[in-house]
Amino acid sequence: MTDNDVIDTEDFDDDDFAANDGESTELSEHFRFVADSGQELVRIDKFLDNRIAGISRNKIQEAAKAGCIFANGNAVKSNYRVHPHDEIVVKLPGEPVDFKVEPENIPLDIVYEDDTLIVVNKPAGMVVHPAHGNYTGTLVNALAYHLGGNTNFSSDDIRPGLVHRIDKNTSGLLVIAKTEAAKAHLAKQFFYHTVNRRYQALVWGDFDDDYGRIEGNIGRNPRDRKSMCVFDPESGIGKPAVTHFKVLERFGYVTLIECKLETGRTHQIRVHMKTKSHPIFNDDVYGGNKILRGTTFTKYKRFVENCFSLLPSQALHAKTLEFVHPVTGKVLSFDSDLPAGFTELLERWRTYAKAGRTFAEDN
Repeated sequence: MTDNDVIDTEDFDDDDFAANDGESTELSEHFRFVADSGQELVRIDKFLDNRIAGISRNKIQEAAKAGCIFANGNAVKSNYRVHPHDEIVVKLPGEPVDFKVEPENIPLDIVYEDDTLIVVNKPAGMVVHPAHGNYTGTLVNALAYHLGGNTNFSSDDIRPGLVHRIDKNTSGLLVIAKTEAAKAHLAKQFFYHTVNRRYQALVWGDFDDDYGRIEGNIGRNPRDRKSMCVFDPESGIGKPAVTHFKVLERFGYVTLIECKLETGRTHQIRVHMKTKSHPIFNDDVYGGNKILRGTTFTKYKRFVENCFSLLPSQALHAKTLEFVHPVTGKVLSFDSDLPAGFTELLERWRTYAKAGRTFAEDN
């Protein structure tokens, strides 16, 4: 793990990373990584798999076979072992997007800040970092303005200081490093799953048990590249993912739960809940924006539609974040309030449940 590592991003997918097909398409540099002095000897396909999000290891291997991956200026195969200080370059067809991160005066909800790091409470609807179709209005644009002259936030880096992310329509806590040393230290904590992250989510349906564990590899949906799927761990497809959940409050047709991530994959909680037939309320990617539980009464339909309008994004919030400070070594713990719309949404369901309109009674 090095200070170049970025965890849980979705900038590219396998289509963007397609290897050269042997035609005369000119290749250009899309990625460059320099292994640090403590780099372990690992296969280059694994090295890149941990650094470039949304790309299957098979595609990385195909790119290497096509001569698109270089170590210290030489094309290498996928089984090449990365050494300390190796310069790894990935060349792909087409020119990479060339742009500068523009500082933007966007208000930030800053929970904590010192000379080493900053913790922010991101609102739903804000993209974390510039990517295809979202080059302005992102958290990184706001940070570039807030941090001003910090040299680690240069206009040439679309992910300065970022070691993890949350989805555009998920709200909650994020930690951003202000120095390269802090970034490396925090990235290792995320890589080895020592960071304590807890989310709260309102999901469709009720649970038989108060606690549970969901395990299943997560990979890109072959039928819809914008969503993810859960695959059997034995299949070798996707990356291992584990989510622990605890029931906090039952409302009959929907349930408030807490989720603790053992791993951090793209859309992990959302796709894990979907595969257990408990999509997150109002999640338009995984079917939670439809009435999945309840009655056929018109009044109930209007009630749910009003609930959807209260929280136009999925009902998922990164509520708590706990990690070791890179400099002091102290454990820092942060907790954030649910957004106002989320809180009002829960009050609506509490009122509905207290009125006696439970799943059993209405069916």
